[in-house]
Amino acid sequence: MVRIKICGITRVEDALAAAEAGADAIGLVFYAPSPRAVDAQQAAAIVRALPPFVTSVGLFVNATEAEVRGVLAEVPLDLLQFHGDEPEEFCLRFSRPYLKAIRMRDDLDLQAQAANWPSASGILLDSYTPGVPGGTGETFDWQRIPQQHDWSLVLAGGLRVDNVQTAIAECRPWAVDVSGGVEQAKGIKDVEKIKAFIREVRRG
Repeated sequence: MVRIKICGITRVEDALAAAEAGADAIGLVFYAPSPRAVDAQQAAAIVRALPPFVTSVGLFVNATEAEVRGVLAEVPLDLLQFHGDEPEEFCLRFSRPYLKAIRMRDDLDLQAQAANWPSASGILLDSYTPGVPGGTGETFDWQRIPQQHDWSLVLAGGLRVDNVQTAIAECRPWAVDVSGGVEQAKGIKDVEKIKAFIREVRRG
């Protein structure tokens, strides 16, 4: 069964709607330039409201160790997601499992890159847009993902209800990660889009 993460949650009601619809995880963005950014106080309220067995994921982009620890002091995150240039040694400092995001730039050797984070719980693949660390709503060429790899694939980048089945068939991911594809506005989720997306994933 493909797992589902709804990312860019900014409101308690959206987190609860995602959980009610069957999401396995919700993502909280701790990156101030993002239109989906939350502060620790917002995030703590969202995590407190989650029912059991829904994983809370905190997304960071080239944050300092102090910034990550500051969030963790207030928000009991289950999993960390590093979306910048963080080396493995940095990702391991926080006593939490983590995902490492890799943006699929044209000249990327994916297997070589992924090998830099052997301790990661999963490798999240996202589209590459210069200067934007994620959340662009663009897909990338899924054929670039090798059929054989020794890491759990979390597929992101432009997923929507009308393409997620194709993405799953082509890529065989462990999980899919959606943000803009289930929104009515940046950071504001659309409950019906969340339900439709999850139904489509589960249909496979």
